[in-house]
Amino acid sequence: MSDKVNLANAVRALSMDAVQAAKCGHPGMPMGMAEIALVLWTKHLKHNPKNPDWFNRDRFVLSNGHGSMLLYSLLHLTGYDLPLEELKNFRKLGSKTPGHPECDVTPGVETTTGPLGQGLANAVGMALAEKILAHKFNKPDHQLVNHHTYVFCGDGDLMEGISHEACSYAGTHKLEKLIVLYDDNDISIDGEVSGWFTDDTAKRFESYGWHVISKVDGHNEAEIDAAIEEAKQSDKPSLICCKTIIGKGSPNKAGTSGVHGAALGEEEVLLTRKNINWNHEPFEIPEEAYRGWNQEDSGKKYESDWDLLARTYEAKFTDEFETFNRLVKGDLPKELDSVLENLIKEFEADGTSHASRKCSGICLDALGPILPELVGGSADLSPSNNTEWKGSSVLTPDSGGNYLNYGVREFGMSAIMNGMILHGAIRPYGGTFLTFLDYARNAVRMSALMKLPVIYVYTHDSIGVGEDGPTHQPVEHITMLRATPGVFTWRPCDGVETTFAWQHALKSKTNPHALILSRQNLPPQTRNDVGAIAKGGYVLKEADQEDLTIIASGSEVGLAVDAAEILAEDSLSIKVVSIPCTELFDLQSDEYKFEVLGDGPKLAIEAGQADFWHKYLNQGDLVLGMDTYGESAPLADLLEHFGFTITNVVSKAKELLKK
Repeated sequence: MSDKVNLANAVRALSMDAVQAAKCGHPGMPMGMAEIALVLWTKHLKHNPKNPDWFNRDRFVLSNGHGSMLLYSLLHLTGYDLPLEELKNFRKLGSKTPGHPECDVTPGVETTTGPLGQGLANAVGMALAEKILAHKFNKPDHQLVNHHTYVFCGDGDLMEGISHEACSYAGTHKLEKLIVLYDDNDISIDGEVSGWFTDDTAKRFESYGWHVISKVDGHNEAEIDAAIEEAKQSDKPSLICCKTIIGKGSPNKAGTSGVHGAALGEEEVLLTRKNINWNHEPFEIPEEAYRGWNQEDSGKKYESDWDLLARTYEAKFTDEFETFNRLVKGDLPKELDSVLENLIKEFEADGTSHASRKCSGICLDALGPILPELVGGSADLSPSNNTEWKGSSVLTPDSGGNYLNYGVREFGMSAIMNGMILHGAIRPYGGTFLTFLDYARNAVRMSALMKLPVIYVYTHDSIGVGEDGPTHQPVEHITMLRATPGVFTWRPCDGVETTFAWQHALKSKTNPHALILSRQNLPPQTRNDVGAIAKGGYVLKEADQEDLTIIASGSEVGLAVDAAEILAEDSLSIKVVSIPCTELFDLQSDEYKFEVLGDGPKLAIEAGQADFWHKYLNQGDLVLGMDTYGESAPLADLLEHFGFTITNVVSKAKELLKK
């Protein structure tokens, strides 16, 4: 057999062997995309197997992540730290080869893929980050940031609605460094896709403003090579439609859904070996194949050439390189703490009631000028979310910028932000109404799963939305976020707490943050210990006897304080506890939590789903919350209707104290 056939068949063999050993997996896609992978990874992809995190590398995203053995085979064969033993342990507990690629498990994996379409959207974010940074730092003859983002995707990725959101956005912004290779094999789990997927994909992407190369033979290396070369010359993002045979090489299952998501079976594996003339035992790769695939020398040269460029750049543009280096490392500017401290003092001195969404905007006005890595945006709600700070510049297709108009694309925005932060040197934040978290939910979950410190700005956080009615009044959404492992959910009650929320979000290295902000004005609060906010929950109003503790967050904190003052007129000693971030509060010592909450009767108040708060209460304690959807009416009428009034809180408190 020729070297070329040998190289492609090495991927087929490793993929079918690993899936067979695991007795589960998806061998069809790796076997069908072997030639495409060979051409890309040995002729075009700039990467260094010995330094997977080299900054100016090309990014590769396997959006059709069920075919993970393709990526693991490529990483192993090209020289990454993924030994053969790990491929033999495919899908086993603790291995570096999980069922779907995970970016914090396997060296060389750029993003965690599995939920179809999101890898493609992540790649849009990566290409977007590359373009933003290139505009910011590149100089004539010094292209410090200059790399491509390549994607493998399949029919499933393109059926998912997020592919429309992300790819439409990519076309509008002319992300010419984005190249997608579409595995057009006509098969998904249920069989031939012609029964449910008859889109003209080429015309669809042309309408987005993409450069489309169609009818490429996905098993013809020369055609694939020429298509990638053409795509690299385009001034638009490119889609290369590669016609392939799923499970190519399998004599009885190729071209069928039977090879999509199940092991071939021992007999079919033997027949496939014979059919592709692969005369080697399972997991045995001949040295000539390793030599043909290995990219260590080329990778070392790619990186050393860039290092030389970076050194000359540093000599000529010292200040810019210092900033670039800080962004790449993920360090924050030294002046951040002093800016935040001044913000806190300003809010304390202000004495004016503001919506917490406005407080967030004030924070951004102060933070934006010192954080060039901060890239914001909103899903068509910038004036409502207060996400566009005064000095920000809107990104256009032909110019740089640090603010993105995502359009009505909540899911796409969230997945794109994941890609931006995975790329590096960017800290993205994005805003929408809290109720539209439903559209973006799975991308937020992926932020948490990948430990990405994306900042989500969610405004219009309760029935306080008012006349827009129950479709726009989130009830269960905060509980949904709090139930998601790894997400820190902040619901601040005023400008000071909002500042702490931004501080905690910006300093996080591993956790997404959701800032839950009000539409209505909230009164500023007076505190004895401002620093206690950093613990997520604290005593806002002390009480001598602690007849009752009222716990609240966000817009209900002011209500709790007002009710406590009325109750004091009846000689009742009421402690008020603000818990703006329950996840952070839960990390504190048991002693501290007991000191804050005490063991007496408690009343919790939040204009959201009520059940969550029972974790902080004793048997017989009460929660004033929501157990229905909202209504369409002015805010004051809604607060009266649902009981979020001083009169009702006082009544509930007295009811509790009588027990």
